[in-house]
Amino acid sequence: MRKRLVAEAEALGLPFGDRTRTYNSRLAQELGKWAESEGRGNQFHAAAFQTYFAENANLAEIEVLVDLAVSVGLSADKARAVIRERIFRTDVDNDWQMAYEKHVRAVPTLVIGENSLVGAQPYEAMEAFLLENGIAVR
Repeated sequence: MRKRLVAEAEALGLPFGDRTRTYNSRLAQELGKWAESEGRGNQFHAAAFQTYFAENANLAEIEVLVDLAVSVGLSADKARAVIRERIFRTDVDNDWQMAYEKHVRAVPTLVIGENSLVGAQPYEAMEAFLLENGIAVR
Protein backbone atom coordinates (compact mmCIF):
# COMPACT_ATOMS: atom_id res chain seq x y z
CA MET A 1 0.00 0.00 0.00
CA ARG A 2 2.82 2.40 0.87
CA LYS A 3 4.49 1.82 -2.49
CA ARG A 4 1.25 2.72 -4.24
CA LEU A 5 0.85 5.89 -2.15
CA VAL A 6 4.41 6.97 -2.85
CA ALA A 7 3.94 6.33 -6.57
CA GLU A 8 0.65 8.28 -6.61
CA ALA A 9 2.17 11.20 -4.73
CA GLU A 10 5.15 11.24 -7.06
CA ALA A 11 2.94 11.12 -10.16
CA LEU A 12 0.88 14.03 -8.83
CA GLY A 13 3.91 16.04 -7.71
CA LEU A 14 2.84 15.88 -4.06
CA PRO A 15 5.30 15.75 -1.18
CA PHE A 16 5.42 12.41 0.61
CA GLY A 17 8.01 11.74 3.29
CA ASP A 18 9.27 8.48 4.70
CA ARG A 19 6.60 8.01 7.36
CA THR A 20 6.81 4.86 9.44
CA ARG A 21 3.95 5.67 11.82
CA THR A 22 0.36 6.81 11.66
CA TYR A 23 -0.91 9.30 14.22
CA ASN A 24 -4.37 10.15 15.50
CA SER A 25 -5.49 13.28 13.65
CA ARG A 26 -8.70 13.94 15.60
CA LEU A 27 -7.49 17.16 17.24
CA ALA A 28 -6.12 18.33 13.88
CA GLN A 29 -9.60 17.83 12.43
CA GLU A 30 -11.13 19.89 15.21
CA LEU A 31 -8.54 22.63 14.78
CA GLY A 32 -9.16 22.50 11.03
CA LYS A 33 -12.86 23.19 11.62
CA TRP A 34 -11.89 26.22 13.67
CA ALA A 35 -9.52 27.37 10.92
CA GLU A 36 -12.39 27.04 8.44
CA SER A 37 -14.60 29.19 10.69
CA GLU A 38 -11.84 31.82 10.67
CA GLY A 39 -11.52 31.80 6.87
CA ARG A 40 -8.16 29.99 7.00
CA GLY A 41 -9.35 26.44 6.36
CA ASN A 42 -7.69 25.87 2.99
CA GLN A 43 -4.38 27.21 4.28
CA PHE A 44 -4.59 25.11 7.44
CA HIS A 45 -5.44 21.90 5.58
CA ALA A 46 -2.61 22.44 3.10
CA ALA A 47 -0.16 23.10 5.94
CA ALA A 48 -1.40 20.02 7.84
CA PHE A 49 -0.96 17.89 4.71
CA GLN A 50 2.61 19.14 4.28
CA THR A 51 3.42 18.69 7.96
CA TYR A 52 2.02 15.17 8.17
CA PHE A 53 2.84 13.64 4.80
CA ALA A 54 6.07 15.44 3.88
CA GLU A 55 7.60 16.31 7.24
CA ASN A 56 6.37 13.21 9.10
CA ALA A 57 5.18 15.26 12.09
CA ASN A 58 2.83 13.87 14.72
CA LEU A 59 -0.50 15.69 14.34
CA ALA A 60 -1.55 14.38 17.75
CA GLU A 61 0.99 16.67 19.45
CA ILE A 62 -0.59 19.90 20.64
CA GLU A 63 2.44 22.09 19.94
CA VAL A 64 2.64 20.76 16.36
CA LEU A 65 -0.99 21.80 15.92
CA VAL A 66 -0.46 25.20 17.52
CA ASP A 67 2.52 25.80 15.23
CA LEU A 68 0.34 24.87 12.25
CA ALA A 69 -2.31 27.37 13.31
CA VAL A 70 0.26 30.12 13.76
CA SER A 71 1.82 29.31 10.38
CA VAL A 72 -1.46 30.24 8.67
CA GLY A 73 -2.02 33.42 10.65
CA LEU A 74 -4.14 32.14 13.53
CA SER A 75 -3.68 32.86 17.23
CA ALA A 76 -1.62 30.40 19.26
CA ASP A 77 -3.63 31.13 22.42
CA LYS A 78 -6.96 30.64 20.65
CA ALA A 79 -5.67 27.42 19.03
CA ARG A 80 -4.74 26.06 22.46
CA ALA A 81 -8.19 27.00 23.79
CA VAL A 82 -9.94 25.32 20.83
CA ILE A 83 -7.96 22.15 21.51
CA ARG A 84 -8.24 22.25 25.32
CA GLU A 85 -11.98 23.01 25.35
CA ARG A 86 -12.74 20.75 22.34
CA ILE A 87 -14.91 23.55 20.91
CA PHE A 88 -15.30 21.89 17.50
CA ARG A 89 -15.76 18.32 18.77
CA THR A 90 -19.44 18.19 17.79
CA ASP A 91 -18.72 19.56 14.31
CA VAL A 92 -16.21 16.79 13.66
CA ASP A 93 -18.57 14.20 15.17
CA ASN A 94 -21.21 15.40 12.71
CA ASP A 95 -18.76 15.11 9.80
CA TRP A 96 -17.87 11.57 10.85
CA GLN A 97 -21.57 10.66 11.13
CA MET A 98 -22.27 12.01 7.65
CA ALA A 99 -19.31 10.07 6.26
CA TYR A 100 -20.60 6.92 7.92
CA GLU A 101 -24.07 7.44 6.49
CA LYS A 102 -22.63 8.01 3.00
CA HIS A 103 -20.42 4.90 3.35
CA VAL A 104 -17.20 6.91 3.07
CA ARG A 105 -14.37 4.65 4.18
CA ALA A 106 -11.37 6.26 2.48
CA VAL A 107 -10.11 9.66 1.47
CA PRO A 108 -10.50 11.20 -0.87
CA THR A 109 -14.07 10.18 -1.69
CA LEU A 110 -16.24 12.26 -4.01
CA VAL A 111 -19.96 11.75 -3.29
CA ILE A 112 -22.88 12.83 -5.48
CA GLY A 113 -26.25 11.56 -4.31
CA GLU A 114 -25.86 7.83 -3.71
CA ASN A 115 -22.81 7.47 -5.99
CA SER A 116 -19.18 7.79 -5.00
CA LEU A 117 -15.73 7.82 -6.52
CA VAL A 118 -13.09 6.56 -4.09
CA GLY A 119 -9.39 7.31 -4.00
CA ALA A 120 -7.08 9.66 -5.83
CA GLN A 121 -8.27 9.56 -9.42
CA PRO A 122 -7.00 11.02 -12.67
CA TYR A 123 -8.78 14.08 -13.99
CA GLU A 124 -10.53 12.03 -16.68
CA ALA A 125 -12.10 9.69 -14.12
CA MET A 126 -13.35 12.61 -12.04
CA GLU A 127 -14.73 14.35 -15.13
CA ALA A 128 -16.55 11.18 -16.21
CA PHE A 129 -17.97 10.71 -12.70
CA LEU A 130 -19.30 14.27 -12.65
CA LEU A 131 -20.84 13.98 -16.12
CA GLU A 132 -22.41 10.58 -15.29
CA ASN A 133 -24.01 12.19 -12.25
CA GLY A 134 -25.56 15.12 -14.09
CA ILE A 135 -22.99 17.78 -13.34
CA ALA A 136 -22.83 19.94 -16.47
CA VAL A 137 -19.67 21.40 -17.93
CA ARG A 138 -19.51 25.15 -17.38
